[in-house]
Amino acid sequence: MTGAAESSDARAKAHGFRRKLVGKVTSNKMSKTVVVEVVRNALDPVYKKYVRQRERYKAHDEQNQYKVGDRVEITEHRPISREKRWLVTKLIARPVEE
Repeated sequence: MTGAAESSDARAKAHGFRRKLVGKVTSNKMSKTVVVEVVRNALDPVYKKYVRQRERYKAHDEQNQYKVGDRVEITEHRPISREKRWLVTKLIARPVEE
């Protein structure tokens, strides 16, 4: 293993298991905060159909670098503010501008 991989493994074990979710930035109007919408397909217990579910999370963005439409990965974090318990860890895709 490389040094970076070992340190990230050690850090993950020190903090326990932290969920990672992938979603789309829907708002960046707040300072150092983005709203990320995560969409899941869940099986309805009665109708046995897949139903689209969405949930919105406020995530910390230290440099205000993520824009509306960006696809990002967020990770669980200790409470940063009253509603903010997630941290944006990486940019996955940026929409193509024409």
